Amino acid sequence: MNAIVSAELADDLTIDITTTGVRSRRPRRIEIWMLDVGGRYFITGTPGPRDWLANLMADPSLTVHLKRVAHTDLAATARPVTDRATRRDVLTHPSAQWYREQATLEHLLAEAPLVEVTLVELTPLDDENA
Repeated sequence: MNAIVSAELADDLTIDITTTGVRSRRPRRIEIWMLDVGGRYFITGTPGPRDWLANLMADPSLTVHLKRVAHTDLAATARPVTDRATRRDVLTHPSAQWYREQATLEHLLAEAPLVEVTLVELTPLDDENA
């Protein structure tokens, strides 16, 4: 499974995730980047409130949608990353360059939303062309 995800993220970090809305309890799907840092997967953002983060703090279950090549849904869980060393490893990784162009590293380390995504299972999407 990690090989599939790594291959998908190798040239484009863009995925979709579906979370459960805090108030609505309805599925919420958004496009976002997921970073592969040494075989571990992270979602981050620039400092500030994020609906996706609020949703994951209320219910850490999510679906990761690989939509470019693999056309696969992955059940996953998220947990907030508060450990400063891990935050630094992620936010200084080459794949996080864009974020460092938006805010100083110190601001990102202190304030950026950051979760680690743990993949649970691999479930292929129905392919209409199959």
